[in-house]
Amino acid sequence: MNEERQPLNSEEKLKVENDFLKMKIMLEHGAQFCSGDTLEKLPTEIENKFLNNIIEFEQQFAAHNTITVFDKIGKPDHFKPMNEISEEDIEQTWKDLLEYMNDHGIDLSACSPKVTAREMYRFATEELFKCETDDINIPGMMSCFIYDEFHPDPEYDNARTATDDCLSPIFNKNPFEWMHNFAETICLNDHVSLAKEDFQRLINRFKDAYDAIELGELNTEVSTMKDDRCQVRGTYSAYATFGPETIKWAGSWQVQFNYDDKFGFWLVTDVQIENIAF
Repeated sequence: MNEERQPLNSEEKLKVENDFLKMKIMLEHGAQFCSGDTLEKLPTEIENKFLNNIIEFEQQFAAHNTITVFDKIGKPDHFKPMNEISEEDIEQTWKDLLEYMNDHGIDLSACSPKVTAREMYRFATEELFKCETDDINIPGMMSCFIYDEFHPDPEYDNARTATDDCLSPIFNKNPFEWMHNFAETICLNDHVSLAKEDFQRLINRFKDAYDAIELGELNTEVSTMKDDRCQVRGTYSAYATFGPETIKWAGSWQVQFNYDDKFGFWLVTDVQIENIAF
Protein backbone atom coordinates (compact mmCIF):
# COMPACT_ATOMS: atom_id res chain seq x y z
CA MET A 1 0.00 0.00 0.00
CA ASN A 2 1.44 3.38 -1.04
CA GLU A 3 1.92 5.91 1.70
CA GLU A 4 0.15 9.20 1.18
CA ARG A 5 2.64 11.89 0.23
CA GLN A 6 2.85 14.66 2.81
CA PRO A 7 2.43 18.22 1.53
CA LEU A 8 5.52 20.43 1.64
CA ASN A 9 5.76 22.96 4.42
CA SER A 10 6.60 26.59 3.70
CA GLU A 11 10.33 26.08 4.23
CA GLU A 12 10.44 23.15 1.83
CA LYS A 13 8.40 25.02 -0.78
CA LEU A 14 10.87 27.90 -0.57
CA LYS A 15 13.81 25.52 -1.07
CA VAL A 16 12.12 24.05 -4.17
CA GLU A 17 11.56 27.58 -5.49
CA ASN A 18 15.21 28.46 -4.82
CA ASP A 19 16.38 25.43 -6.79
CA PHE A 20 14.12 26.49 -9.67
CA LEU A 21 15.47 30.07 -9.55
CA LYS A 22 19.05 28.83 -9.57
CA MET A 23 18.34 26.69 -12.62
CA LYS A 24 16.68 29.65 -14.35
CA ILE A 25 19.66 31.91 -13.66
CA MET A 26 22.10 29.24 -14.84
CA LEU A 27 20.22 28.61 -18.09
CA GLU A 28 19.47 32.23 -18.95
CA HIS A 29 22.58 34.00 -17.69
CA GLY A 30 25.31 31.35 -17.47
CA ALA A 31 25.77 31.61 -13.71
CA GLN A 32 27.36 28.79 -11.73
CA PHE A 33 26.29 27.71 -8.25
CA CYS A 34 28.63 25.34 -6.42
CA SER A 35 27.62 22.89 -3.75
CA GLY A 36 28.54 24.19 -0.31
CA ASP A 37 29.06 27.79 -1.43
CA THR A 38 28.20 30.78 0.73
CA LEU A 39 24.77 31.12 -0.83
CA GLU A 40 23.67 27.73 0.47
CA LYS A 41 24.64 28.74 4.00
CA LEU A 42 22.16 31.62 4.01
CA PRO A 43 18.71 31.23 5.56
CA THR A 44 16.29 29.98 2.89
CA GLU A 45 14.26 33.19 2.90
CA ILE A 46 17.36 35.39 2.47
CA GLU A 47 18.60 33.13 -0.34
CA ASN A 48 15.23 33.49 -2.05
CA LYS A 49 15.37 37.29 -1.88
CA PHE A 50 18.92 37.25 -3.22
CA LEU A 51 18.02 35.02 -6.18
CA ASN A 52 14.96 37.10 -7.03
CA ASN A 53 17.10 40.26 -6.89
CA ILE A 54 19.52 38.69 -9.39
CA ILE A 55 16.69 37.97 -11.80
CA GLU A 56 15.22 41.44 -11.33
CA PHE A 57 18.66 43.04 -11.87
CA GLU A 58 19.24 41.12 -15.09
CA GLN A 59 15.82 42.10 -16.42
CA GLN A 60 16.34 45.78 -15.62
CA PHE A 61 19.91 45.76 -16.93
CA ALA A 62 18.79 44.16 -20.21
CA ALA A 63 16.44 47.10 -20.79
CA HIS A 64 19.52 49.41 -21.07
CA ASN A 65 17.66 52.33 -19.52
CA THR A 66 19.71 55.16 -18.06
CA ILE A 67 18.89 58.07 -15.81
CA THR A 68 20.79 61.05 -14.42
CA VAL A 69 21.93 60.82 -10.83
CA PHE A 70 19.86 63.94 -10.10
CA ASP A 71 16.69 62.28 -11.39
CA LYS A 72 17.50 59.01 -9.63
CA ILE A 73 17.68 60.72 -6.23
CA GLY A 74 14.36 62.48 -6.73
CA LYS A 75 15.47 65.90 -8.05
CA PRO A 76 16.16 67.44 -4.63
CA ASP A 77 15.88 71.21 -4.41
CA HIS A 78 16.80 71.76 -0.77
CA PHE A 79 20.59 71.52 -1.14
CA LYS A 80 22.21 74.95 -1.44
CA PRO A 81 24.87 75.88 -4.01
CA MET A 82 28.33 75.26 -2.63
CA ASN A 83 29.30 78.95 -2.47
CA GLU A 84 26.35 79.66 -0.15
CA ILE A 85 27.58 77.26 2.54
CA SER A 86 29.87 78.52 5.30
CA GLU A 87 33.03 76.73 6.41
CA GLU A 88 31.46 75.86 9.75
CA ASP A 89 28.49 74.19 8.04
CA ILE A 90 30.12 72.42 5.10
CA GLU A 91 31.09 69.20 6.92
CA GLN A 92 27.55 68.56 8.15
CA THR A 93 26.00 69.67 4.86
CA TRP A 94 28.15 67.18 2.96
CA LYS A 95 27.21 64.43 5.42
CA ASP A 96 23.53 65.28 4.95
CA LEU A 97 23.87 65.15 1.17
CA LEU A 98 25.74 61.84 1.26
CA GLU A 99 23.15 60.30 3.57
CA TYR A 100 20.38 61.52 1.29
CA MET A 101 22.11 60.01 -1.76
CA ASN A 102 22.71 56.74 0.08
CA ASP A 103 19.00 56.56 0.91
CA HIS A 104 18.33 56.78 -2.84
CA GLY A 105 20.92 54.19 -3.89
CA ILE A 106 23.87 56.45 -4.75
CA ASP A 107 27.23 56.49 -2.96
CA LEU A 108 30.21 58.80 -3.48
CA SER A 109 33.65 58.34 -1.92
CA ALA A 110 37.22 59.54 -2.47
CA CYS A 111 40.54 57.75 -2.12
CA SER A 112 42.83 60.76 -1.86
CA PRO A 113 42.88 62.32 1.63
CA LYS A 114 43.34 65.72 -0.02
CA VAL A 115 39.72 65.85 -1.16
CA THR A 116 37.81 68.10 1.24
CA ALA A 117 34.16 67.97 2.25
CA ARG A 118 33.61 71.21 0.30
CA GLU A 119 35.07 69.69 -2.85
CA MET A 120 33.01 66.52 -2.43
CA TYR A 121 29.86 68.62 -2.06
CA ARG A 122 30.78 70.75 -5.09
CA PHE A 123 31.54 67.70 -7.21
CA ALA A 124 28.31 65.96 -6.21
CA THR A 125 26.02 68.92 -6.89
CA GLU A 126 27.81 70.39 -9.92
CA GLU A 127 29.13 67.29 -11.71
CA LEU A 128 27.82 64.00 -10.36
CA PHE A 129 24.17 65.08 -10.52
CA LYS A 130 24.56 65.42 -14.31
CA CYS A 131 26.10 61.95 -14.79
CA GLU A 132 24.11 59.14 -16.38
CA THR A 133 23.79 55.85 -14.53
CA ASP A 134 21.89 52.62 -15.12
CA ASP A 135 18.24 52.99 -14.20
CA ILE A 136 18.15 49.94 -11.95
CA ASN A 137 16.14 49.83 -8.76
CA ILE A 138 16.85 46.86 -6.51
CA PRO A 139 16.29 47.12 -2.72
CA GLY A 140 19.64 47.63 -1.00
CA MET A 141 21.61 48.02 -4.25
CA MET A 142 23.97 50.98 -4.50
CA SER A 143 25.45 52.71 -7.53
CA CYS A 144 28.93 53.69 -6.32
CA PHE A 145 31.07 56.52 -7.69
CA ILE A 146 34.66 57.39 -6.79
CA TYR A 147 35.75 61.02 -6.99
CA ASP A 148 39.31 60.09 -8.02
CA GLU A 149 38.08 58.42 -11.21
CA PHE A 150 36.84 61.82 -12.37
CA HIS A 151 39.67 63.91 -10.90
CA PRO A 152 42.79 61.75 -10.40
CA ASP A 153 45.48 62.84 -7.92
CA PRO A 154 48.74 61.55 -9.43
CA GLU A 155 50.82 62.48 -6.38
CA TYR A 156 48.60 60.34 -4.15
CA ASP A 157 48.16 57.55 -6.70
CA ASN A 158 51.90 57.30 -7.34
CA ALA A 159 52.64 57.24 -3.61
CA ARG A 160 50.32 54.26 -3.26
CA THR A 161 51.87 52.55 -6.27
CA ALA A 162 55.35 53.08 -4.83
CA THR A 163 54.46 51.42 -1.53
CA ASP A 164 51.87 48.83 -2.60
CA ASP A 165 53.24 47.70 -5.98
CA CYS A 166 56.96 48.33 -5.59
CA LEU A 167 58.37 48.46 -2.06
CA SER A 168 56.03 46.06 -0.26
CA PRO A 169 56.41 43.25 -2.85
CA ILE A 170 60.18 43.46 -2.56
CA PHE A 171 60.21 42.73 1.17
CA ASN A 172 58.65 39.28 1.26
CA LYS A 173 59.48 35.84 -0.09
CA ASN A 174 56.90 35.76 -2.87
CA PRO A 175 58.36 36.06 -6.38
CA PHE A 176 58.33 39.59 -7.73
CA GLU A 177 56.08 39.30 -10.80
CA TRP A 178 53.58 42.15 -11.16
CA MET A 179 55.13 44.92 -13.28
CA HIS A 180 52.14 46.59 -14.91
CA ASN A 181 53.18 49.98 -13.49
CA PHE A 182 56.82 49.77 -14.54
CA ALA A 183 58.55 51.30 -17.57
CA GLU A 184 60.34 49.13 -20.11
CA THR A 185 63.69 50.11 -18.60
CA ILE A 186 64.24 50.75 -14.89
CA CYS A 187 67.07 51.75 -12.59
CA LEU A 188 67.51 49.82 -9.33
CA ASN A 189 70.08 51.35 -6.95
CA ASP A 190 73.34 51.26 -8.92
CA HIS A 191 71.91 49.08 -11.70
CA VAL A 192 70.90 51.27 -14.62
CA SER A 193 68.69 50.73 -17.69
CA LEU A 194 67.43 47.32 -16.62
CA ALA A 195 64.86 45.52 -18.72
CA LYS A 196 61.82 44.40 -16.76
CA GLU A 197 63.06 40.80 -16.78
CA ASP A 198 66.45 41.85 -15.37
CA PHE A 199 64.78 43.97 -12.69
CA GLN A 200 62.72 40.93 -11.65
CA ARG A 201 65.77 38.70 -11.71
CA LEU A 202 67.74 40.97 -9.36
CA ILE A 203 64.84 41.31 -6.93
CA ASN A 204 64.13 37.58 -6.89
CA ARG A 205 67.81 36.72 -6.50
CA PHE A 206 67.83 39.01 -3.44
CA LYS A 207 64.78 37.18 -2.07
CA ASP A 208 66.30 33.75 -2.68
CA ALA A 209 69.29 34.58 -0.50
CA TYR A 210 67.19 34.50 2.68
CA ASP A 211 64.92 32.03 4.45
CA ALA A 212 62.40 34.73 5.33
CA ILE A 213 61.95 38.43 4.62
CA GLU A 214 59.53 40.70 6.44
CA LEU A 215 58.73 44.37 6.16
CA GLY A 216 58.76 46.30 9.42
CA GLU A 217 57.72 49.89 8.65
CA LEU A 218 57.07 51.62 5.36
CA ASN A 219 56.44 55.36 5.47
CA THR A 220 55.78 57.86 2.71
CA GLU A 221 57.18 61.30 3.50
CA VAL A 222 56.64 63.28 0.31
CA SER A 223 55.30 62.93 -3.23
CA THR A 224 56.16 65.76 -5.61
CA MET A 225 55.44 66.41 -9.28
CA LYS A 226 57.19 68.52 -11.86
CA ASP A 227 56.00 68.40 -15.47
CA ASP A 228 55.99 64.74 -16.53
CA ARG A 229 57.96 63.46 -13.53
CA CYS A 230 56.88 62.45 -10.04
CA GLN A 231 59.16 61.55 -7.16
CA VAL A 232 58.00 59.71 -4.05
CA ARG A 233 60.27 59.45 -1.00
CA GLY A 234 60.01 57.78 2.38
CA THR A 235 61.65 55.52 4.94
CA TYR A 236 61.52 51.82 5.68
CA SER A 237 62.68 49.10 8.02
CA ALA A 238 62.79 45.38 7.29
CA TYR A 239 64.55 42.23 8.37
CA ALA A 240 65.44 38.81 7.00
CA THR A 241 66.57 35.52 8.44
CA PHE A 242 69.25 33.23 7.12
CA GLY A 243 69.62 30.15 9.28
CA PRO A 244 70.11 31.36 12.85
CA GLU A 245 71.08 34.88 11.75
CA THR A 246 68.79 37.92 11.50
CA ILE A 247 69.68 40.75 9.16
CA LYS A 248 68.08 44.15 9.67
CA TRP A 249 67.79 46.99 7.19
CA ALA A 250 66.56 50.55 7.57
CA GLY A 251 66.90 53.75 5.64
CA SER A 252 65.32 55.93 3.00
CA TRP A 253 63.76 54.99 -0.30
CA GLN A 254 62.87 56.83 -3.46
CA VAL A 255 60.72 55.86 -6.44
CA GLN A 256 60.55 57.99 -9.56
CA PHE A 257 57.75 57.95 -12.14
CA ASN A 258 57.61 59.32 -15.67
CA TYR A 259 54.34 60.05 -17.45
CA ASP A 260 53.76 58.00 -20.60
CA ASP A 261 51.87 60.26 -23.03
CA LYS A 262 51.15 57.40 -25.41
CA PHE A 263 49.18 55.31 -22.93
CA GLY A 264 48.30 57.95 -20.33
CA PHE A 265 50.00 56.13 -17.41
CA TRP A 266 52.56 57.01 -14.77
CA LEU A 267 55.33 54.39 -14.90
CA VAL A 268 58.09 53.54 -12.42
CA THR A 269 61.50 54.37 -13.91
CA ASP A 270 63.85 54.42 -10.90
CA VAL A 271 63.86 52.59 -7.54
CA GLN A 272 66.44 53.49 -4.91
CA ILE A 273 66.48 51.66 -1.54
CA GLU A 274 69.16 52.67 0.93
CA ASN A 275 71.33 49.95 2.55
CA ILE A 276 70.17 47.13 0.24
CA ALA A 277 72.58 45.41 -2.14
CA PHE A 278 70.84 43.81 -5.10
